[in-house]
Amino acid sequence: MSYGASDHALFAQAADFVHRILAGAAPADMPVQLPTRFELVINLNTATALGLTIPRSMLLLADEVIR
Repeated sequence: MSYGASDHALFAQAADFVHRILAGAAPADMPVQLPTRFELVINLNTATALGLTIPRSMLLLADEVIR
């Protein structure tokens, strides 16, 4: 199980920063931005190998389930 910032959202934020810098913005004047999108990924293969049972309610909440 993994819960963390979305890679896609982080790359989009980085691209926005690069775009602003190339457009002439001073990096020192740009605010620090924290991730706003988080993902829950559950690997059922590993859970099964470890003998763990993941509740169906948790599987329904997950953004991605690896089977």
